[in-house]
Amino acid sequence: MKQFPTRRITILFLGLFWIACIVPAKQEPFRPKVGEFPPLEKAHSYKGELTFVDHTNRRGSLRIDGGGRFRFAAPSPFALLPYSLVRYHGAPADLRDIPLGTVMYAKAYLPPDPKISSVPVLPLDNREKKYGYAGTGVTPAENHIFLFEDEPSYCKRLGLVWKLKEINLNDDQGIVTARREAKSGNGNVHKETFSIDTATRFWRGKEHLHLRDLIQEKVLPENGVQSLNDQSVLLGISWKPTPGGVFKRFHISDVWLDEFAMERASRIQNETHKTFIKSRWMPGWVDQVEYGKFGRAKVTVTLFGGMDDSLYADFKKGQKAMLASSENTLKHWAGGTAGTAQMASKGILLEVSKTQKRVPLGSSGIQVSLETDLVTEGFRPGKVIRIRPESWPLLQVPREEYIHHNRDGINIRFPTPDIFQIIPKN
Repeated sequence: MKQFPTRRITILFLGLFWIACIVPAKQEPFRPKVGEFPPLEKAHSYKGELTFVDHTNRRGSLRIDGGGRFRFAAPSPFALLPYSLVRYHGAPADLRDIPLGTVMYAKAYLPPDPKISSVPVLPLDNREKKYGYAGTGVTPAENHIFLFEDEPSYCKRLGLVWKLKEINLNDDQGIVTARREAKSGNGNVHKETFSIDTATRFWRGKEHLHLRDLIQEKVLPENGVQSLNDQSVLLGISWKPTPGGVFKRFHISDVWLDEFAMERASRIQNETHKTFIKSRWMPGWVDQVEYGKFGRAKVTVTLFGGMDDSLYADFKKGQKAMLASSENTLKHWAGGTAGTAQMASKGILLEVSKTQKRVPLGSSGIQVSLETDLVTEGFRPGKVIRIRPESWPLLQVPREEYIHHNRDGINIRFPTPDIFQIIPKN
């Protein structure tokens, strides 16, 4: 009888085991996890023109710059993560604050849960695909945005400034040549030409000026080329079609000529956002629930970050507060005729603490604990909430911004992506 070749099989097994050990396993693509703030270094970066906004569901579309002929790029849908940071004029913002046409910078991830994504779920390799004249990566699968900022916000975060080189004017429109570099003078230099016209706004101190105003002051020429002597400014960037067969040239919507003008714009936007948050309540998520008797509970939540310090300072130990369940769109739950307050739990802030450790982006680092005698289904670890300290005004949000507990269906809780039309490429 022929013997079984055990030695040969053993050698084969050991060889396969050795190969398995040295060949790295295929990594799963990164997706944000519930209850964790994702690391910014794992985000995919891109920029584009804001073309559509559905502010109540915190989503919209960008015409993404893929290095090709910009107008050929079909708008690509995006959704904001519940803890996303939106910045406009160097200050916190809501999507409703940002004009269409504004060029925005995005850092984004794959959908955390593709089954309930409010925007189309795309192939994982979409950022590497070239779409004809539009260029590469104009419809990335990473369409859930974590950080969303306009040009001045981007520059302020990274310590950058624009240096104006020269302007060429002809009949109240023209071309500006500029370079973006670090304020320190170190690092990479980015050169670019922009269009400019009578719609461009100039901000100097408290003044709001137009192109014609600067021409009359002899700051700019009536026609022709003039050096701008590397004047340091911050720019608002948009896009509009350009004549003459130019396929991609961005447009200067705003010029902040000095730091005071920029800081003033930031203060105005900051006040706009503070008022908005006080009327819609501070968003966060549940960290822990300690159940007591007869429906009582102590609910500990982390407040989301990126907002004015004065908003966080309003959360004080011993103060009354209201805690409400929310969805990933940050929509409240409501019921009856009393609106969102009717579905909120009331209680006392037992603790307000701020971590001394490094705070991840998206988090305020502030935890608050509320003792309530009415704990609801939405108060579970990782779930999104809204919380209001007693010092904030009790206002009712408009109908499109809340979910009625027994009248609205699943498409209100998890908005369908069907509103985003599929536009043929090129």
